[in-house]
Amino acid sequence: MSEEYAQFVDETPSPDQYFAPPTLSKPGLLVMDVDSTLIDEEVIDELGEAAGCGERIAEVTERAMRGELEFCEALRARVALLEGLDVSVFDAVRERIHFTTGALELIDTLHEHGWKVGVVSGGFHEVVDHLAEEAHIDYWMANRLEVVDGRLTGRVLGEIVCKTVKLHALREWARRCGVPMAQTVAVGDGANDIPMIQAAGLGIAFCAKPKTQLAAPAAINERDLRLVLDHLD
Repeated sequence: MSEEYAQFVDETPSPDQYFAPPTLSKPGLLVMDVDSTLIDEEVIDELGEAAGCGERIAEVTERAMRGELEFCEALRARVALLEGLDVSVFDAVRERIHFTTGALELIDTLHEHGWKVGVVSGGFHEVVDHLAEEAHIDYWMANRLEVVDGRLTGRVLGEIVCKTVKLHALREWARRCGVPMAQTVAVGDGANDIPMIQAAGLGIAFCAKPKTQLAAPAAINERDLRLVLDHLD
């Protein structure tokens, strides 16, 4: 765990500290997952298709999302299967992914009310950077793949964005914005998102796996991110 985040480890409030949902009338922060939340696709699965091992990677992805596999171990195993792919694959993947219905409208509406928006992803900077710029997202964090001579080595560089890092990002960005945790919203679909969903002033499971649905205070089961606004005062 990085020193930058360590100071925030023991700050998760109990649910009874929050008596009202976050409000658009005050500055706030929304943090969401990327794959299957901000976008409709799972980027690692798209990369797997390009590498010719799509079924193997998709199976591991599904098990990790359900919480059956430890995320970091599952990510390393999937990335290892991508060894040798030319970095041009990211251009092809970016052309195949789509923002979830309502994503851009949600972001624009929050910005109009003085909110900040962050995304934190177990996916990859090589795709997330472009999504964040296109959607005018304020903060983002993702994994970075090692590249040598224009090809993927099958390894991840640096600290993997796991559930703990997602939680710490939510807290750090809230601190940076001067926003109390009661004015934060976290949205995600996988087991990796549960800690930040439970720590936010409002946590929403978005078209989520059963384990995440059970852990979240609120749920949206239609693929339209504009519905997040219905949960805000």
